[in-house]
Amino acid sequence: MLRETGRVVAVEDESVWVETIRKSTCGACAASKGCGHGLLERYASGRRGLVRVLPGPTLAPGDCRIDDQVMIELPEAVVLRGSFIVYALPLLTLLAGAAVPALAGTAGDAPAALGAALGLVAGLALVRWHGWRHRHDRRLQPALAEIVERAAEPLALR
Repeated sequence: MLRETGRVVAVEDESVWVETIRKSTCGACAASKGCGHGLLERYASGRRGLVRVLPGPTLAPGDCRIDDQVMIELPEAVVLRGSFIVYALPLLTLLAGAAVPALAGTAGDAPAALGAALGLVAGLALVRWHGWRHRHDRRLQPALAEIVERAAEPLALR
């Protein structure tokens, strides 16, 4: 189970929005200077991200208040499956789209390029559809694990 802490920025009926800070692990890697991922992390490290989090087994969105520090969790298998869908599916549809004109008997670079572009667009649309279809699936979404630190109670106005 992958766990991350974040700050609650909004509470809805069925979910909460949690702000997390992206952290880089490139400092622990020996190839950090020659890696493209290291370049991207230097640019994006420290940025804040918003994550929609569903209720956990023992914690409901109504139990949280804005500015609470919460622990969210996500199974590792979801990350692996999501990585395959986000990266491999568009690539596979791009290659399939490029191959369709050749299989149909239309030779040339222009039909292959057009087929590849259409395949990529179809793959990206499938990724988007998959995300929309599973947006409420508790097995595939981050879940509230615990409240790490409560926000300070607001002072009553006199």
